[in-house]
Amino acid sequence: MKMSKGTRMKKTRNFILKSIGVIAIVIGLFLATVFIVNNICNRSEQGKIEPYGQLVPVDGKNMNVTIQGNGAETVVLLPGYGTGSPALDFKQLVEKLIPYYKVVVIEPFGYGLSDVTGKERTIDNIVSETHEVLQKLHINRYILMGHSIAGIYGLEYVNKFENEVTAFVGIDSSVPTQGGMEAEFPSDTYRLLKKSGFGRLLMKLNPDQNITPEVDDATKEQIRMISLKNMFNSDVINEGEHIENNFKAAKNLKFPKNLPLIFFLAANNKDVEGWETLHKEQIKDSVNGKVMSFEGEHYLHHTRSKEIVDNLRKFMEEIK
Repeated sequence: MKMSKGTRMKKTRNFILKSIGVIAIVIGLFLATVFIVNNICNRSEQGKIEPYGQLVPVDGKNMNVTIQGNGAETVVLLPGYGTGSPALDFKQLVEKLIPYYKVVVIEPFGYGLSDVTGKERTIDNIVSETHEVLQKLHINRYILMGHSIAGIYGLEYVNKFENEVTAFVGIDSSVPTQGGMEAEFPSDTYRLLKKSGFGRLLMKLNPDQNITPEVDDATKEQIRMISLKNMFNSDVINEGEHIENNFKAAKNLKFPKNLPLIFFLAANNKDVEGWETLHKEQIKDSVNGKVMSFEGEHYLHHTRSKEIVDNLRKFMEEIK
């Protein structure tokens, strides 16, 4: 018997509805699996993260700091934005520095093994906390060395505490006048990625997005776990939301004229127009200022640690 047009349409509609239902169930199961796996992994990895450094009370929370080496001079290292584990990220650079310096790596709130503070990540608060941790450690004279956005915080820092800082060293460090810092920060997207577990999934599918130095596999695994722990936490997101205003706050600041100043830049920077020129502008009034470029990427300390340390030592000797 021939099927009527109405019956065929009804069957087609039912098939489409069932198909949509199956697809919805599959998507739902996939989302639930990603969420559950992420929570299980988070709990499991918490017990596998190996402590390092020491916790220092700052403004009611604990900030993690590593101190290595016994040199007469001290180098204080500040990380770039969103670095999962600053102490491990700087591992190669620290190893090259410690034969000559005492080296302090500060892990700001929300980074590494430090607490999440919940306090606004303004340039004033970040600089104040950095200074407080050094005061608690009785470190009063030091070379301040910073990667990436630490160039902004460092500029504010040396203007506030000029008498404590013996030199500023920038590792492909940010400049207040660089372009592209006005974009709206996608906070809601990052919060969703963290809460849903898709941040972990994306890192699994594309592990290269977790930039790590050339270290042993065990250290890389620690970096991976700590990075996932800190990924898009409330402090990191809040800092991202303050980036534009923090750059604006530093825009009218200059490095003190008598402060020795050296920048190590990645020659391959194609993201910021006039990268080297911007840094030369920063040193133009300095009594002792220098800009050096090396082949490499933004995380220059992963590949050029020896050159950074050798040239820093030479620079410091020349200005004595």
